[in-house]
Amino acid sequence: MDLYSFFNSSTSYRVRIALALKGIETNFHGVNIRVGEHRAADYVAAVNPSASVPAIVEGDFALGQSLAIIDWLDNVYPEPRLMPADPTVRARVLEFSDLIACDIHPVNNLRVLKYLTDVVKVTPGQKDAWYKHWIAEGLAAAERLLTRAARMHEGPWCFGAEPTLADVCLVPQIANAQRMGCDTSPYTRVMAAYQNAITHPAFIQADPKRQPDYSA
Repeated sequence: MDLYSFFNSSTSYRVRIALALKGIETNFHGVNIRVGEHRAADYVAAVNPSASVPAIVEGDFALGQSLAIIDWLDNVYPEPRLMPADPTVRARVLEFSDLIACDIHPVNNLRVLKYLTDVVKVTPGQKDAWYKHWIAEGLAAAERLLTRAARMHEGPWCFGAEPTLADVCLVPQIANAQRMGCDTSPYTRVMAAYQNAITHPAFIQADPKRQPDYSA
């Protein structure tokens, strides 16, 4: 399997965590989104029509979008499962994961921030305020979801005793928030789950600083 990834892409980070949890080895291909390599014609044509990272290729099968990749991995390489089999727990895990992947991440990713500065011409202070506002909105909701989950699921992870897609999505988002100077201290359950996850070998392996294309 080939993995196309950028070290500081939170969506790539999600997929790296999932691969590490499942013990799947890949051939690594760095795609530098800061200089537009994800928009190169050959990459878009052969690897990822969405012109984004991450992407995986296995034989003649190519797939982009992190949640689609993780869902595919869960079906093809089902151990350990990241999406619980129980329908109710699965729904709760997806609810939490979608909060991050659909509500928080899209408005704060690189292309949106570049549009704000390059086209809308916001100031650095305004961009920073934008970022921190949506992090605070999203993490407050995440905290409420984990507070509810704690009444039903005991354990150090977001939804009990084992990591799920929720943890896979949470860790990269918190890493981004901290890198951008956001205050995450008000979200005690969120941060407890985060601190637990980053001590796990798979999460350590997937850390941006451990990637071949890492550049401070």
